[in-house]
Parts: sequence; structure tokens; C-alpha cells
Amino acid sequence: MWRLISCVFLPFAAGYYLSYLFRTINTLISGRLASDLQLGAADLGLLTSVYFLVVTAVQIPVGMLLDRFGPRRVQSALLVIAAAGAALFGISTGFLSLMIARAMIGVGVAAALMAGLKIIVLWFPRERVALINGFMIMLGALGAVTATAPAEMLLDWIGWRGLFEVLGAVSAAAAVLIYLVVPERTTASQTNRGAAALRTIYSDARFWRIAPLSATCIGSAWALQSLWAAPWLSDVEGLDRTSLVTQLFVMALALSFGALLLGLLADLVRGRGSKMEQLFAIVGALFVVAELTLIVHPPWSSLLPWCVVSVVGSATALSYAIIGDYFPAELVARANGGLNVLHFGWAFIVQYGIGLILERWPAQDGHYPALAYQTAFSVIVVLQLAALLWFIGPWLLRPLIWNTGTSIARGRTGKVRSAQSAVPPTEISILEANESVEW
Repeated sequence: MWRLISCVFLPFAAGYYLSYLFRTINTLISGRLASDLQLGAADLGLLTSVYFLVVTAVQIPVGMLLDRFGPRRVQSALLVIAAAGAALFGISTGFLSLMIARAMIGVGVAAALMAGLKIIVLWFPRERVALINGFMIMLGALGAVTATAPAEMLLDWIGWRGLFEVLGAVSAAAAVLIYLVVPERTTASQTNRGAAALRTIYSDARFWRIAPLSATCIGSAWALQSLWAAPWLSDVEGLDRTSLVTQLFVMALALSFGALLLGLLADLVRGRGSKMEQLFAIVGALFVVAELTLIVHPPWSSLLPWCVVSVVGSATALSYAIIGDYFPAELVARANGGLNVLHFGWAFIVQYGIGLILERWPAQDGHYPALAYQTAFSVIVVLQLAALLWFIGPWLLRPLIWNTGTSIARGRTGKVRSAQSAVPPTEISILEANESVEW
């Protein structure tokens, strides 16, 4: 087991760590980029969110490559592209070259999470996938921790350009580590037709039940923490640089330990025979409450609601484990890729859209008013509430359906007739038509 952890789990956790670091580093350097290159809110939003746009575009092809060639070869090759993108970002002098470099970084780390999830499914027991996913996301989220106070010290020493040169070198080293250390393991998926697999995934009703809530919650959490948390803390809370970096550091710690907590809770829920979907619905509801607290902006510290936002960003430990239960192992990477398309696509929309909304208000000394942020956050919350209702709708309607069936079965005498047996008890599992089992 220790050899499995050291030669399989940790190298891919290192790759995911780098992807999280690249994803969230712009929230720390956004002020320096804006002052050095004269960038506005929409420019910063587009520059940072192009990462999500590119990752969205390549999720399905990357998922197919992972299922066809395996995580080891795909991840090591893509990390070389990330290293080149980081080097280019460090020497860029204009907005266009920064955009190209950021896009290259997005392509280079696009497989980081899916490759890690795929390697876990291939090598670890299925009943422990949710827990190990939690560990993977926890270690990866340490990249967000690094993108706060530790990176701030490096920024003061070598500047943001030097920082990205270091990140490029580390990415190249991670690519070599994965290629040389991780053993190869093949599956029957190499003979699986890609188009047929995608139809299987996207035609599954269970996928489309969880996907809207997962996308609007996790994608929004990524977008907020990786860029707009710092401007909000500066513009609305009025925090100075030291206090801002400290709060970002605490939020990153919440993200990391939240992944482990959700993994442990998922393992506990599964062990007791309950459904992880219910736990995921609770996480979504807490996220809405946290955002409403930020919108109302009561006269006390916003640290707690922002920590909740961070924890929701690690809820992939739940949604990916749920998706893993829906599909066989050879389709897990493509199924997670299909869900990631919605995660990263929504993160792009939110990150860029908030910048566009903020620019509807004039900035005063580089700061936007609280009303601008309240408007942007309110739009997100409305869509999340709709997704949450869609997700929990069957649970809410189940008692109504049961009562209606019972009422119809009653005769004029008020007694329940035998037709009531046509309505199955709620504890009986109903087989869906698309489930690959014998009736």
C-alpha cells in the first residue's frame, strides 16, 4: 500500500497541486498585473477565466485520451505544455501574450484532476474511492494555500515574472516524475468507442440531475476564490494587503481540509447505506446561505462565509464519487470529463461575467462599490437555487406522489383497495430503463 501511495497517488497529487496553484495564483497577483499592464476588471476577468474556457474545451478529448492511453502518458505530456505556458507568462509584456500563456497553462493542467481520479479508480478499491478522492483534492488544494502567503513572500523577492519561471521548472519536473515513476495499467476501455461512450454518459438522466447543481456550485466557488475574493475583500471589506493575504490563506486552508472532511463524510455516509446525493444537496444549500450572507454584508467579519465558499470548491470529492457510481470504470474518466465541461465552463462564465457586471459601475480609486458585487453575486445565487430545486425535486415530490396514489386507491368506503399495491413503497429501489442490469 505504501508503494502504491508513493508511486501512484502522490505523483498525480503533485500534478493536481500545480493545477490548483495555477488556477488561484491570479487572485494574488491581480493587483500587480493591473498596475503593470493597465488592466481593467473585465480584462482581469477574461485573462484569468481563459484558463477555465480552455480547460472546458479540452475536457472531452482529454477524457478520451485518458481512457485510451492511460493517465501516466497523458498527464506527463500535458504538464510539459503547462511548463512552457508558465515560462511564456513570465516573459510576457502584453495582454495577448499573457492570454496565450494562460491558455497554454490551462491545456497543460486540464487532465490533472481527471488523471488523478482515473488512477484512483484503476488502482484502489471502489468502496474507498470517495475517501481517496478527498485526500487527492485536499493535497491538490494545498496549491491554493501556496498561492497565498508563501507566494506573497516569493513575489516580494523575485516578482510575479520570476514566480512563473519557477512554476514552469517545477511543472517540467513533475512531468518527468510521473512518466518515470508511475507504473502503467491498461483497461478494457481501449476498445471502447468514444462516441458511443459519450452518448451513454450524456443520455443518462442521473447525470443531468446532478450536473446543474454541481456546475453552478463548484464552478462558482472556483471562480470566486481564484479571482474575485481578493477584490471583494479589498473593495467591500476594506482590508489592507497583509489582512487580505491572511484571509486568503485561511480560505485556502479551508479548501484543503474541506476536501478531506467531505471525503470522510462521504465514506461515512456510504458505510451507513445512505446516499451521497443527500450530503451533496446539503453542501449546495450551505453555499447559497454563505453567498446570501456576503450579499447582505452584515457588520462582522466575512471570513466564515468565504470559508464555506472555499469548502464548496472541494465538493468535487462528492460529485465525482457519485458519478463514479453511475458508470463503469472504463467510462469514469469520460464521465468526469463531461461533468468537468460544465464545472469549468460555468467558472469561465461567472469569472468573466462578474468583471463585466462590475464595470457597469464607475471605479473610485481603483475600487468598485459594494452594490456592484451584490448585483453580480445575486445573479449567481438565483441560478444556484434553481439548480438546487431541480436536484432535490424528486425527493420533494415523492410524498405528494405517494399521497396521490393512496387517494386514488381508496374507495367510497374510505378503505384502501388492492389497487394500492401498484404504488411501490419508497424504500424499494426502482430500476431505471438505462441501468445495465437484468430485470
